[in-house]
Amino acid sequence: MPETKQLKKSDTKKLSSSRTKTLPQEATKKLTQSKTRAKKIKHSYNVKDAENSLLLKLKNGDVVIEMYPDAAPNHVARIKELVRQGFYNGLKFHRVIEGFMAQTGCPYGNGTGGSGQKLKAEFNRIPHKRGTVSMARSMLPDSADSQFFICFADCPWLNGQYTVWGEVTSGMEYVDMIKKGDGANGLVTNPDEIISLSVIADI
Repeated sequence: MPETKQLKKSDTKKLSSSRTKTLPQEATKKLTQSKTRAKKIKHSYNVKDAENSLLLKLKNGDVVIEMYPDAAPNHVARIKELVRQGFYNGLKFHRVIEGFMAQTGCPYGNGTGGSGQKLKAEFNRIPHKRGTVSMARSMLPDSADSQFFICFADCPWLNGQYTVWGEVTSGMEYVDMIKKGDGANGLVTNPDEIISLSVIADI
């Protein structure tokens, strides 16, 4: 058996110095989150599929949205594309009606704009209920773009007429706290904003 050598105090000092001190700041930032830690963070949101789940940060707390790629594949793909571009960060909940829904996704903050890419409707049999996330549109079925809404309550009269692409699975109490509109058709004065919207797989 090899002989164990007692370390001198001067030797232990050498061991305590971290090699990361010589690394650029950007490189040390990458070291702060290991793959294991990143995996734990993703698992803490308790989602079935991190690639098809979103983390919506609101002023009062975090909201998890699980998406339906099987029911609305094109809408889910486009939403993820916009999310990864940072499109939704800072956008306002411009139309919020008590007991009905909160709508966002307009870059102008007034419901008149979008990303410039219309989507063909993917109406499905998923019901509009409390926590449902669905695509806003005009009178034309294939006019959905970037705007979407989250239902505060069951809205069966919307079923089959709007593309349901997700559901809030955590943090619905924070959705309830979004500032409600007091103007015509739910228009909000000084509306709340999306702090950030991320694909959980990217966190």
